Amino acid sequence: MTQASKVEQVSAYLNVKGAEKALAFYTDAFGAVERYRLTDPSDGKIGHAEMNLGGHIIMLSDEYPDFGALGPQALGGSPVKMYLLVEDVDAFFERATGAGATVVRAVKDEFHGYRSGLLSDPFGHAWHVATLKEKVAPATMQQRWNEAAQN
Repeated sequence: MTQASKVEQVSAYLNVKGAEKALAFYTDAFGAVERYRLTDPSDGKIGHAEMNLGGHIIMLSDEYPDFGALGPQALGGSPVKMYLLVEDVDAFFERATGAGATVVRAVKDEFHGYRSGLLSDPFGHAWHVATLKEKVAPATMQQRWNEAAQN
């Protein structure tokens, strides 16, 4: 049996309806920086693009149904949610909602030590956004969760 190759990077790959608008949204709302894009010469759709978000690469493309590349809107939603750790979750929410994101769950302090909330972008992707407020050991998290469930 051969050894698995070492993973060097994990990146999200988002399929969206309207990749050009999505790139503009992520730039305005999240502060992403576009690295590059490849445009399909036959129809002008974005076949592949990369953006830098907090030092990490997020890839995206327009929908290509022939290749199974469908976005959340075409699929009726997505079970996958992105998670962003930011300096100031409240300021991030204000900027993102100002650019067109929708609040799914308002920002609040959580039992696990983070202040967090959930956004939906205009393309159907969901984003947990959080700021660390208190380092909490897993056993304490469990205890707090148990106590909250009893109330």
